[in-house]
Amino acid sequence: MNDNLQVQLARNPAGVPVPEDFTVVTAARPQPAAGEVLCQTLYLSLDPYMRSQIAGRHLSGAVAPGEVMRGETVSRVVESRHPGFAAGDTVRCFGGWQSYSVHGAGELYRVDEAIQPVSYALSVLGMPGLTAYAGLIWQAEPRAGDVVVIPAAIGGVGATAGQLAKIHGCRVIGIAGSDEKCRYAVDELGYDACINRRTEDIAARLDQLCPQGIDIFFDLVGGEILQLASQRLAVGARVILCGLMAEYNSNTRAAGPEPGLWIKARARVHGLVVYDFEPRRAEFINACLPYVRDGRLQMREDIAAGLAAAPVAFCRLMRGENLGKALVKIAEEG
Repeated sequence: MNDNLQVQLARNPAGVPVPEDFTVVTAARPQPAAGEVLCQTLYLSLDPYMRSQIAGRHLSGAVAPGEVMRGETVSRVVESRHPGFAAGDTVRCFGGWQSYSVHGAGELYRVDEAIQPVSYALSVLGMPGLTAYAGLIWQAEPRAGDVVVIPAAIGGVGATAGQLAKIHGCRVIGIAGSDEKCRYAVDELGYDACINRRTEDIAARLDQLCPQGIDIFFDLVGGEILQLASQRLAVGARVILCGLMAEYNSNTRAAGPEPGLWIKARARVHGLVVYDFEPRRAEFINACLPYVRDGRLQMREDIAAGLAAAPVAFCRLMRGENLGKALVKIAEEG
């Protein structure tokens, strides 16, 4: 109980990360100072943006070799030296890849008791869900009958955006990396169709599935797929630029679509940074809780067991092998 297991970056990855790029170490459990709170990590969120942190390209900062990997967690308060929190409280914070973390009260957010299971505070009712809701509902403003295309279709953001689009009466086309993922998108998440990017001709399939063009493209990958989608936008399309999965493991950047494609479509193009919408998180949760309760909004969570499993799970995520939102369960909730 006095040890703090941590995962540190051992070296900068060359391309796709491998487990050897990380190291598991044991440190002393931190102690809270006056006004601080000691938290034990229950669940750790693994997200593609962490690869950009390693590369020093993310707006949230960089992670250097020898430093503990960063990440959002659901944690339990173990000891509080702040009157606003008590031992046993469940909170959301950026605890990182470690068993224990210390925070000022302003860095902690209570997890709504209505969020069950509590891991949903990191997935469908957490940052991925907020990202999807902000991009699709607040930025793209979907209308019934819109054709929506979503690559990375069954990840935390993509799966939520796809289901929200169906709830709002859209026709939804996914793009994923395996037949298994495509079946899950259609059979479980309700997508109208899903393209296997590894085995199918994406351009030909988009022409077949979106003959009148794409009304909303919720981009999570960048690269060639963004180019192909931009060539097929309907007039008045909305493009949400949210992620760069195609480039996270590369030191080079794609040139990107020529602006004329967006001009021709009279498209509205939004850059989406989820932190901008943090003040509206409660609004998002209140809107989506009923969908979760009645089954219209589901989330498959790909959960690894134990902090030592985090490097392998993260590498699977960066190879596109995860099925759903990637999480690590570090301690029991009770």
